[in-house]
Amino acid sequence: MAVPKYDELMKPLLVAVQDGEVYKMKDVTSILAQQLNLSAEELAELLPSGRQTVFKNRVSWAKTYLKKAGLLDSPARATIVITDAGKKVVADNPDKIDSKYLEQFPSFVDFTSAPETQDSGVTPPAVPQLTNLTPDDQLEEAYKQINASLASDLLSEVLKINSYTFEKLVVDLLSKMGYGTVAYGSHATVASGDEGIDGVIMEDKLGFSLIYVQAKEWVLDKVVSRPDIQSFVGAIAGKHGDGLFVTTARFSQQARDYAETHHIILIDGERLANLMIEYNFCVSTRKTFEIKAIDTDALAEYQDD
Repeated sequence: MAVPKYDELMKPLLVAVQDGEVYKMKDVTSILAQQLNLSAEELAELLPSGRQTVFKNRVSWAKTYLKKAGLLDSPARATIVITDAGKKVVADNPDKIDSKYLEQFPSFVDFTSAPETQDSGVTPPAVPQLTNLTPDDQLEEAYKQINASLASDLLSEVLKINSYTFEKLVVDLLSKMGYGTVAYGSHATVASGDEGIDGVIMEDKLGFSLIYVQAKEWVLDKVVSRPDIQSFVGAIAGKHGDGLFVTTARFSQQARDYAETHHIILIDGERLANLMIEYNFCVSTRKTFEIKAIDTDALAEYQDD
């Protein structure tokens, strides 16, 4: 048989972990390969990039979609465990679990059709209906979908680190974005006695301009309110620098409005993840495609006069 499509792997994957134990992804991938009776040749088939097998890639995408629907969870890196919602689906025994089936779960709908946020300007795309798109559009939609999934998974990983390490991550990201100096380097400086300041970075080469940073790691559903921003504004008052508030959570509209009036830059969890992707911070390039077009200028010299 051919390697199943990713949506054909969703139900087998969920059933394979229905006992509620925590599984390593490499182990459950092996279990699925045995259950599906895939040949050595099928298991060895590589993606065009040559960096991963087709089967492992499709199992990974099946896991991603089930996780976005709340049917699987990832308690530690490269592991999965079925949730109560997932157990209920297994008990219901639907004929097929695919993207259409997963649309009954609000978290999956949020993932595929979340509204555009003020900070990032990035909209996680809906599952594309490829038959209605041109090849170029298909590629664009697939790229957006992959990045949306990566951003979500990246933020989940960031939430697993401790608060001090998160502060260092934020400052290192800012350094990657070009802040700080070559001579001194970006660094987090704990301001003793300055409540609300987690770090200080330099904006220009000589250090004349400073940026005071507050980096707070909170769960995704927490809303950072106006009083949190007010406290930060009070902490940097009179320090002759700019303010940057970074969190894994999200900001209330009142917090955004107050920050804007006091020239405080806000970065929420979604924007943080997308900045990490944009600046290649804690991510690596899995594959690269070159889209080529006819060079009419180069061909012109071969045309008859």
